[in-house]
Amino acid sequence: MKPHETGIDFETSLGAVTRSVSELEKEGETLRSVTLERSYNTTAEDLWDAVTNPERLERFFAPVSGELQLGGRYQIEGNADGKITACEPPEFFGATWEFGGGMSWIEVRISRDGEKRSRLSLSHLCPVDEHWEKFGPGAAGVGWDLSLLGLEAHLADIAFDRTDGHALMVSEEGKAFMIGSSKDWGRAAAAFGEDPAQAKAAAEQTTAFYTGEETQEG
Repeated sequence: MKPHETGIDFETSLGAVTRSVSELEKEGETLRSVTLERSYNTTAEDLWDAVTNPERLERFFAPVSGELQLGGRYQIEGNADGKITACEPPEFFGATWEFGGGMSWIEVRISRDGEKRSRLSLSHLCPVDEHWEKFGPGAAGVGWDLSLLGLEAHLADIAFDRTDGHALMVSEEGKAFMIGSSKDWGRAAAAFGEDPAQAKAAAEQTTAFYTGEETQEG
């Protein structure tokens, strides 16, 4: 399937997400919360099932294995693993996000948003380290934007699996989506209070990472 044949309006999908950056303390460490919010045309119960059921996650996100319950450990194929630290269906779950020797956290909240609609809030809590200084919120944010795009397709019964997702990332439409997402995260960082020039530079580094194109710095 070619990306333009998916039936997804990428520009509309990009604009459907609210992106924000905030600061918080966790376990004595100052973190940045990279938060995405958007509404979906389904019930809270169905949205919860979509983001916690391994059979459904594999269709649009990645294979997830492990003991998917409070205190259990999970593994995302080719990506992070961690421990489920909170689980309150169908409203909230939290987990550690352990990848490449680093530790961060994710929090997912689901709420009703009118009749037969629900709202997803996904926060990735990131340490303010060298990686953050270089890439800013977009490093996590762009990846989650792509995941929410896949979730949108899944909930709309659009045939859009992980193979289509990989094809999208190297297509012109996909690159435009990632560039737009990265710029939005740069604006979110500046709105939070980051130096605008630094936020812009970090967004450019994020764009280069996701699109495979070098920045002027190389």
